[in-house]
Amino acid sequence: MKRRSFIQASGMAGGAAVFGHKLTHAQSTALEAYPFNLKYAPHLGMFKHHAGDDPVDQLNFMADMGFRAFEDNGMKGRDVAVQEAMAKTMSDRGLDMGVFVAHEISWREPNLANGDESLREKFLNEVQESVEVAKRVNATWMTVVPGHVDLRQNMGFQTAHVMESLKRAAEILEPHDLVIVLEPLNFYNHPGMFLTEVPQAYALCKGVDSPACKILFDIYHQQITEGNIIPNIDDAWSEIGYFQIGDNPGRKEPTTGEINYKNIFKHIYEKGFDGILGMEHGNAYEGKEGEEKLIMAYQQSDQFK
Repeated sequence: MKRRSFIQASGMAGGAAVFGHKLTHAQSTALEAYPFNLKYAPHLGMFKHHAGDDPVDQLNFMADMGFRAFEDNGMKGRDVAVQEAMAKTMSDRGLDMGVFVAHEISWREPNLANGDESLREKFLNEVQESVEVAKRVNATWMTVVPGHVDLRQNMGFQTAHVMESLKRAAEILEPHDLVIVLEPLNFYNHPGMFLTEVPQAYALCKGVDSPACKILFDIYHQQITEGNIIPNIDDAWSEIGYFQIGDNPGRKEPTTGEINYKNIFKHIYEKGFDGILGMEHGNAYEGKEGEEKLIMAYQQSDQFK
């Protein structure tokens, strides 16, 4: 089937039937709905020039463009009424909910790595609170970052402290079929973090040994930290629960940097991944034109069948 990225506005009526839903927010653009092979998940603000500031309008625009998922790091902090309205829209439009951040992340001090029981209890309480949010918005995955490394402790002790916290968090989530996904962060943007590499996250998940604890493989972070993206995906596959996207340098959409996303997406698709790939990056270009270029970049990178 021939795939098209852009059509003339006069031809929009023909494109509106692609998903059996009228294109409520896309009619003023030259874009049409696209049948993506994978569940790429935009975030709020990515299409604000087309959809405005209202979260529900933005979700509708994402669905109009053919996206089948959505992620929102800040979902936990939104008013309950907003969460409920967003959840209803996602359900109505066939959008799967991706990750939200489960806990307060420490960017400067040791958190889970130092073994402080009060900090561990704070983390576990926040994970418990996140259960209700996940149920409200039909989420499965929530992001966990163990925090800063503790320079006063051996790495082995720190690993044991983190693993114990994750085991106890998994015990909270398992009965609800919810999953924490551990996100290794790169040293350039986030210096001094405890969790930096996929093999490290893999070892933690194997040690926790629970379906409620998996890896968030952020391709942008791992390109900076260790590269070797496709082989590392293969080696860690059994413990990967979620992907995030961003090209390097710049952390913008695919096709703007050095990462061959078409090959990576093809590999992930052929391995049978049916989960979500969060679009955790900025827009390379401003305004409506920039948003259209971003959508076209995903259409181009998704043409691997």
